[in-house]
Amino acid sequence: MEGLSLIGAISIITAGLTIAIGSVGPALGQGRAVSQALSSIAQQPDEANTITRTLFVGLAMIESTAIYCFVVTMILIFANPFWNYFLQ
Repeated sequence: MEGLSLIGAISIITAGLTIAIGSVGPALGQGRAVSQALSSIAQQPDEANTITRTLFVGLAMIESTAIYCFVVTMILIFANPFWNYFLQ
């Protein structure tokens, strides 16, 4: 049972680090993207539709990184593949 608690502790720590780092990076990237888009719209108001469309596509790409980190975190917490390996 000592090994199971070690796997659980390492999984929880890894999940915490994954979600912490995986949410800070995309948040900074999204903030920078929105800032640059607003600056571009202020300089070129006629191109607002194109800039906004490109912004939303870019934000979706950036957000996918955070979603992948969230999925990895949920797998580590609820469906950890190392449990079965250790029990055998």
